[in-house]
Amino acid sequence: MQAAEKAIATFEALKRKIEAKTARVGIVGLGYVGLPLAVEFAKTGFVVTGIDVLATKVEGLNRGESHVQDIPSSEVAKLVSTHRFRATTDFSVVRDLDTINICVPTPLRKTKDPDMSYIVSAVEEIAKYAHPGLLVILESTTYPGTTDELLLPTFEKLGFTAGEDFFLCFSPERVDPGNPVYQTFNTPKVVGGITPACTEMGRLFFSQALETVVPVANTRVAEMVKLLENTFRMINIGLANEMALMCDGMGINVWEVIDAAATKPFGFMPFYPGPGLGGHCIPIDPFYLSWKTKQSGIEARFIELAGYINGNMPHFVVDKVQKALNEHGKPVKGSRVHIAGVAYKRNIDDMRESPALDIILLLKKRGALVSYSDPFVPSLKLDGVTLQSAELRESASDADCVVIVTDHSNFDYKGLLNSARLIVDTRNAMKGFESDKIVRL
Repeated sequence: MQAAEKAIATFEALKRKIEAKTARVGIVGLGYVGLPLAVEFAKTGFVVTGIDVLATKVEGLNRGESHVQDIPSSEVAKLVSTHRFRATTDFSVVRDLDTINICVPTPLRKTKDPDMSYIVSAVEEIAKYAHPGLLVILESTTYPGTTDELLLPTFEKLGFTAGEDFFLCFSPERVDPGNPVYQTFNTPKVVGGITPACTEMGRLFFSQALETVVPVANTRVAEMVKLLENTFRMINIGLANEMALMCDGMGINVWEVIDAAATKPFGFMPFYPGPGLGGHCIPIDPFYLSWKTKQSGIEARFIELAGYINGNMPHFVVDKVQKALNEHGKPVKGSRVHIAGVAYKRNIDDMRESPALDIILLLKKRGALVSYSDPFVPSLKLDGVTLQSAELRESASDADCVVIVTDHSNFDYKGLLNSARLIVDTRNAMKGFESDKIVRL
């Protein structure tokens, strides 16, 4: 059989499996990206095998227990009981899989350069058991060029040719934890392949379980899409934070300014200030782009400046608390400061990169006695000390100052106003309330 005929046969064989939903789907990394994706494909009728290096996570999932807030345990239990989903720590199952999505973490090192170790480790394990006809899709956020510079050579060493013997794509994850409207199924899915055949196979695969698939020219375009999305948010939030700093110095209510500007029906999109950036994506992803462009001799000035402004917001908040306490005749040292909300955003339990953690440490460093309330985070270990979430209203009445860091919707803000002596509001959660007790960002 000629090479071209062999490539067509390989493509058609996998296509038939995917369309018939007999393709065996694998997901590497069962966190907030991988598990929802696994669930969507299993619900559609595919048999899905999840691979994760954490044995406790795997054991819990095989008992039907979900560790991801947006995925109910009942849903996992149903899929496990009907043999549509199972989890394992054993990469040898790759031998029996037809598709593999890689959804592992990609953190930054302290030097602000990408840590590719999780991706490299996953790909090396997959390569041990890879076989012709396999579709591999990287979803971990990374710098442009990762798929063809890091993944492709690994498979080429096995003698595989992309688009002929196997199919290699990149598809950026677009997960917004806690979003009640846009979840994995109805968030448009971008996918780009090493070759047109790879792109088409990726498009075909995702279209079996997801509502909208957006194919792009290649993996580098797809990789850049995610970085643009989060850099856009990071820079605009940085602008809103800088506007907050300027308005604070001039005695202007920045929230009123933004709300009034948002009435313009064109040419303006509202972004809001806050105590700092949190989550895995927005505080981290733009620095992948900054790191990559520096290698090309291009300085990412907007990214670096926005990162500096956003990174200093916890310090600004603590300065605001100190000033507010001083005006009430109290020093920070020895004052009881209660933090309302420690998750990085409202109505979720995720604390990754949460500015609340920096604020607590900075307050403690200045001698404050810090406690917190968060209905989604029952306990918190920080700097070697474990804190327990307390009831908000009761804690507020005992505190010298309450700092609203995360504006959870189930906080009783009216009750908080009645019980607290002083409130520093970093989220405009007290909008509509007027009181000398309230100090706004």
